[in-house]
Amino acid sequence: MATQQLLSEQLSNIVTIAYFAAMILFIAYLALRSKGVALAASAAAYIGFTIQTFAIGMRWYESYQLLGEHGRAPLTNLYESVVFFAWTILLIYLLLDLKYRQPSVGAFVLPFAFLSMAWAQLRLNAGIDPLVPALQSNWLTYHVITCFLGYAAFAVACGVSIMYLIKSGREEKSASGTSAGGLMAMFPSTRILDDINYKAIMIGFPLLTLGIVTGAAWANYAWGTYWSWDRKETWSLIVWFIYAAFLHARFTRGWVGKKAAWLSIFGFAATIFCYLGVNLLLSGLHSYGG
Repeated sequence: MATQQLLSEQLSNIVTIAYFAAMILFIAYLALRSKGVALAASAAAYIGFTIQTFAIGMRWYESYQLLGEHGRAPLTNLYESVVFFAWTILLIYLLLDLKYRQPSVGAFVLPFAFLSMAWAQLRLNAGIDPLVPALQSNWLTYHVITCFLGYAAFAVACGVSIMYLIKSGREEKSASGTSAGGLMAMFPSTRILDDINYKAIMIGFPLLTLGIVTGAAWANYAWGTYWSWDRKETWSLIVWFIYAAFLHARFTRGWVGKKAAWLSIFGFAATIFCYLGVNLLLSGLHSYGG
């Protein structure tokens, strides 16, 4: 079993290297303007994603080898959730890339996946331990998958929002006489960036909503109540309201551009605090996640 366990960890190390290579190549694409470099970057991202998919499946198999009938989906501790978060970021990014074909976006999205994998591999405990009773439910799998797919969509939205602010700022300088070009020439137009931001949040918001609903069902199974105003529950509701406000403002008041970009970045910051800050800094029913 030691060999199988080592294989799982080695695969994750390879994934981290692949995401690092993809990140560097996407950044190099901005400077070199080479389609070949963009193709290599996308290839590294796809290779890393494929290997990580296999690694997650391998870890799932290993849990049954170690824990017998108590084996479980690899989503239950901080290490596994961070690794899964990186995988979902690549999933959402690659799906959107199939539609928009904008390689420069990878330079602002891949860092989220790489940093997640690097932190997991270097700083977090990768052990496979038995679940505490509160986690022994299929609702856990549904809850974590839907929440993290939503988180990943928000990460992509944050990345393109940063690009939007950089691009729009340079265009404003260009309009006032400062020459535009350089790296900015490889960015998508502000219209496309705003559209990707909106589409990513349109993907993430219903997934987060479903995650909160499945979390409530899980809470009722584990603790006998659908909602207890635990810190994690409260922050998840705050995040939900931020993105609900984003969509409401866009539909009713036409919020686009900088306002939408800043709200998207703010929303992702709140998402990260909900995910990591609550687990690591605050105590509550979800503290076992740390």
